[in-house]
Amino acid sequence: READAAVRDAEQAHAEAREIRAAAEARLVGARERLADCVSQAHEIAGRAAEDLAGAAGNLISSPLATGPLADIERKLDRLRAERDSAGPVNLRAHEEMQEAQARLDELNREKEDVAAGVTKLRRAIGQLNAEGRARLLAAFETVNENFEKLFMALFEGGQARLTLTENEDPLAAGLEIMAQPPGKKLTTLSLMSGGEQALTATALIFAVFLANPAPICVLDEVDAPLDDANVDRYCRMLDEMKKLTATRFLVITHNPVTMARVDRLYGVTMPEPGLSQLVSVDLGRAKELAAVA
Repeated sequence: READAAVRDAEQAHAEAREIRAAAEARLVGARERLADCVSQAHEIAGRAAEDLAGAAGNLISSPLATGPLADIERKLDRLRAERDSAGPVNLRAHEEMQEAQARLDELNREKEDVAAGVTKLRRAIGQLNAEGRARLLAAFETVNENFEKLFMALFEGGQARLTLTENEDPLAAGLEIMAQPPGKKLTTLSLMSGGEQALTATALIFAVFLANPAPICVLDEVDAPLDDANVDRYCRMLDEMKKLTATRFLVITHNPVTMARVDRLYGVTMPEPGLSQLVSVDLGRAKELAAVA
């Protein structure tokens, strides 16, 4: 999710940089056009003025003053001044503005390249993480599946079970389906099994995960409630085996006396008086030692 958010932020920054660049390019084009118009007008006016002044000077030289060439020159000068004024004000900073716009455009192009390089690098990193995640997930899946098959057969004293990935070829997006076949029954999904079978199958799966990646503590809340005495005994034997194979501490919540008799330490809540609860703790291992001595 953090990687996806970073990609979206980078793409948004890229889009903003692209918009700023387009605006700067438009301003640059306008400045260039205005500068070209001003230069063209200045050249045109200067050319006409030079021609007119040259002609006037020639006439003034070749003609006597009595013929009135001075009045014609003044009229031409007035006309040239009017044409100059009609051309409008000349932006003397047009060249500087064009340079500033070009510098801003170059900066935006560099920022765009940096953003594009960052997006490419981020996508490459996401691809590597996804590839590593798929490899680790498949390796963990194979380990858990192997443990699950063994524990299922131990709890049910036979049968077979397996885990399958469903709905998607990508392991990171696939679902998980439990297929189990207790002894003497057909292979079926977990939802079609009885309550006791579901409890034992789920217990086998939980223990399979703990064997692959042990945790410091595991809480089992009345897992043995739907089990008969024979299955409770198997459940307790599996707990004893898990204690030997892992360093996990198992907290078992139960009302079953068979399970209570198999734990190391027993905690209970009593009510010696109405409205008053009291916690009771019994070390069964120590109690057994004292009973043996007595």
